[in-house]
Order: sequence, then C-alpha cells, then structure tokens
Amino acid sequence: MCLRYQEYGDKNASLMVFLHGGGVSSWMWDKQTPYFSHYHCLTIDLPEHGENDCELNFSIQTSAEKINDLIEKIANGKKIIVIGFSLGAQVTIQMLSMKPNLIHYAVINSALVRPNSFVKRMIKPTIKLTFPLVRNQSFAKLQAKALYIDKEYFATYYKEISQMKSDALVRILEENMSFEITENFKKAKSKILVSVGEREKAVMKKSATDIVLNNSNCTGIIIRDVGHGVSLLYPTFFNQMIEKWIQEDALPQDVIPIK
Repeated sequence: MCLRYQEYGDKNASLMVFLHGGGVSSWMWDKQTPYFSHYHCLTIDLPEHGENDCELNFSIQTSAEKINDLIEKIANGKKIIVIGFSLGAQVTIQMLSMKPNLIHYAVINSALVRPNSFVKRMIKPTIKLTFPLVRNQSFAKLQAKALYIDKEYFATYYKEISQMKSDALVRILEENMSFEITENFKKAKSKILVSVGEREKAVMKKSATDIVLNNSNCTGIIIRDVGHGVSLLYPTFFNQMIEKWIQEDALPQDVIPIK
C-alpha cells in the first residue's frame, strides 16, 4: 500500500480517518488525534505530501481508490468516519462516490467543487515563474498565516513545502482546480456534514451549497468568523462540533445553516 499513515487511540473502537489539505500533511491533525483518543484514529499523508516518499503521483481519483482500500482493510467491519479538509475533502467526496456504502460518517470541510478551466491553464506557467517564492521564508509565512498555521508548526510546514517539486505542485493545484462532483456522489449512504468558513471566498461557499444539493444525506453549515482552516484556528470548537454531531446529531447554535 503506497501510502504513509499513522495510527492512534483505541484500535478496538470505530475508525476515524483524517485527510489533510494541499501543501500540508498529517501534522495538521495534531490537535484532533489526542481529543479523539477513544476512537481508532488514522492520519494519512497523501501522495507527494509530507513524509510520503513513494513514487505515486498525486491525483484525487487514485488517492481515493487507495485510501478506500486501506480503510476497508483496517476497519474490518467497524464503523468508519472520514474527516477531510480542502484537498482532503475533495478526496473524501471522491471516496464516497466510488464506494457509496463504505463510510458511515463524513465531514467535508472547505471543498472546492467548481472547476475553473482558465485558472487551471494558468497554473503551469505561473508556477514556472513563481516557484522560487515557495522557498522564500517571508512568502511562506504569508501562506502559513492564511492557513492559520502558527509558530508551533511553521518550521514543519516550511520544510515540507520547500521540499516539494514544482511538477508535484502543478499536479496538486491542477487536480484541485479541476475537481467536480461526480454523478455517483448522490448514491453515498453516509451521514455527511458539509462546512465552510464565513470568511472564505464566494466560490467556496457556492461549492458547499453544491455539495449539499447533490446528496440528500448532507447537512451544510457556514462557520462564523473563520476562513480556510477552522480545525487549525479553532481546534477545540472543531473537535467538539464533530463529536456532538456524530454522537447526538446536533450542531453549535451559532453556525449558519446552508439551505
């Protein structure tokens, strides 16, 4: 299995899988795995991210296929919960589409599902011109700030992003900008929570609405006063929200429902 993953918590409990965003890796869930220690937690480094050193090129389709196979094997009949952020949320949507009966609960946080062909065409020439900036620490600090990556994790973020090759970055961005909901997503039987930050771009909020409209099992919410990265900015709020939703089918009162 060409994926690097880590296991935490109670291996006899339900399986809780965390899928990170683009340009980061499993460390982004360091504030989640201790909280959910009563679950069997699994954090996965997506291809061409973090410590994943296999030769597999990143794609959403391939990642979804391999993660489905992995969690099916590890869960061995247990309840499965998948929590995905950004790029990881796109992978989660693809996983649900490919195996509609595998996952019991899914959290789709900040997933882009509105392709932009113009931006996609511009990725390769833009990266070719600007790639040296990736290794510029001042530029990296600006990127980290936008993702709510604090001083505790900046060194790790900077190390990983500096090691990423330009062709890998192009692949990841092109996959991100071309992803759209497949027809099979509506067949997913999972209970699905779709969330987006109030301060995210309009296209992200429209994407969240699209996801909700494409599966009747979805509940959609806008989280107030946050941009792209609620689990990093407000980990306690995020953890408690997920746990209450799974255990009690309840959500915080101050979120905005997506109708």
